Amino acid sequence: MPKHLQNDLEKLKKKLFELCAMVEENMNFAIKSLTDKDIEQAERVKERDVDINNMEIEVEEDCLKIFALYQPVAIDLRFIVSVLKINYDLERIGDLAENMAKRSIHVISMNNPVPDFNFTNMYEKSMKMLKNSLDALVEFNTEKANDVIKSDDEIDDLNRQMFDIFKDEVIKNPQSVEFMLQYLSISRHLERIADHAVNISEDIIYMIDGDIVRHKKSN
Repeated sequence: MPKHLQNDLEKLKKKLFELCAMVEENMNFAIKSLTDKDIEQAERVKERDVDINNMEIEVEEDCLKIFALYQPVAIDLRFIVSVLKINYDLERIGDLAENMAKRSIHVISMNNPVPDFNFTNMYEKSMKMLKNSLDALVEFNTEKANDVIKSDDEIDDLNRQMFDIFKDEVIKNPQSVEFMLQYLSISRHLERIADHAVNISEDIIYMIDGDIVRHKKSN
């Protein structure tokens, strides 16, 4: 591998890892804004999303420059293609964190009793999937990536449970529908974050092994 290409790939990897850290931190702020009823943290999430968007653009531009300068092949090409896809998923997670923060502000301002959503279980599992997918990326660990993929059904089940609780609550208290919709939206955001964690894990496996596992059913 040419030395200049190697240097640029290392810089690209470093930026991608930096973006991972930014996204994970903002997700934690978004969750805490809801659990702690902290509008200040929610506003912080919205502000930091600008930095995430800027970094996502930088990573994409660096990938395109490497394509133009070096016309990489084989493993290097696979790495850059994977980075582009992971970069997109990270930016989408950042957007979902911002949306959750906005929902948190609405929930806090309404000051209604919190429904029995078992919300802690869902956000802890979603965040674990996100963290493990990012750890798998940093460590180039396909075993962790596969574990994330296998966890997705559990999050889908929890999201369906949330919808059932929403329906029951609205039947009992029709006046709570607007408040409940905020929580239902947050539940959907968490489910989508888990989906993006799965996407990242699939791309890690492709990056390392060259194996396309997308659409394959896990046993």
